[in-house]
Amino acid sequence: MCAPRCLRHLVLLCGLLPALLLQPASAKEHLFWLVRDLPPFTIFDGPEEGHGVIDQLIPLLIKQMPEYEHSIVRVNRARGLQMLQDRDTFTCDPTLLWTPERAKYVHFSIPALGVLSGGLVLRNENQALVAPYLDGQQVDLLGLLSKAPLKLGIVAERSYGTQIDSILRQLPDSALSRHYGNEATANLLQMQQLGRLRLVLGYWPEVRYLIQQQGGSLADYQFHTVQGVNRYQFLHVGCSNSELGRAVVAHIDQLLPTLRRDVLPGLYARWLDLALREDYLEDSRRFFKDK
Repeated sequence: MCAPRCLRHLVLLCGLLPALLLQPASAKEHLFWLVRDLPPFTIFDGPEEGHGVIDQLIPLLIKQMPEYEHSIVRVNRARGLQMLQDRDTFTCDPTLLWTPERAKYVHFSIPALGVLSGGLVLRNENQALVAPYLDGQQVDLLGLLSKAPLKLGIVAERSYGTQIDSILRQLPDSALSRHYGNEATANLLQMQQLGRLRLVLGYWPEVRYLIQQQGGSLADYQFHTVQGVNRYQFLHVGCSNSELGRAVVAHIDQLLPTLRRDVLPGLYARWLDLALREDYLEDSRRFFKDK
C-alpha cells in the first residue's frame, strides 16, 4: 500500500519541481518614484522633457538598485505629500527639501544636490517698490511685506527652505497670494505679466526656464536674493518613513556620494546663467566635505 502512495507523491513532486525552479526566490518590492513638474529638476513637456537634473538622476539610481521593481509616477504636490505620509506605500521623492514638518513622516537621505536658494522675482517697472528695502542685491523681504501694501505670490504647500519659510510664517495672510495647482509657478508668472501680481517668490533657474517657455524676455525681470538666507540649500531623496523606506534610503546613501560629487553639479550648472556657472561649480566642490 505504501509503495504506490509514495510513488504517486514522488511523481507529483517531480511535476511541481520545474514550476518551483521558475519562481523567484522572493518577489521584489515595488518602489514608486514620485515626480512633479519642477524645472529644471523634472520637466514634463517641451523640448527639454525628461532632461531635467533629477530626470537624469533617477535612472542612475534605478540601475544600481536591481533588488527593487521601479515605477516613475507623475503626481501633483498634494498627491505626492499624501503618498509619502501613507506608511502603507513604498514611495520616494527625489526633489525634497528637509523641513521639521516633513521629517515627521519622511525618511531623508543625505544631501544630494546643492541648489541656489529662492528669492524675489519682479518686473522692471516695479523695481522702485522694493528699492528702499534693498541692501545691494538682497531684499529685506520681511520689512518689505510688513510695511508695504503688497502681495507676494507663492506656491501653496511648497517649502522654500527653512529660512524663507520662517519669514513667510511671520507675515499676515493678507500679504500672501497662495496659488494651488499643477503649474502654480507658471501661473503666478502669468499673473505678474498681466499686472495682477507684482511680486513672486521663486527659484531663478525655474523662473528663468518658465519665462522663456512663455515667450517672455528675461531682460524685463529682476531677481533679488533674500537677506539672512543662505546662498544654497540642499535637495534630498525623501522616502516613506517605514521599514522599507529606511532600507532603500540606506542604499541610496551609499550611491549619492559619487553622484553628488561627479555628476549632479554639472547637470544643474547647465541651467544657470553663464555668469553663475563657474562660481557654482567651484562652490559645489566644498558642499559635502563635512557631510
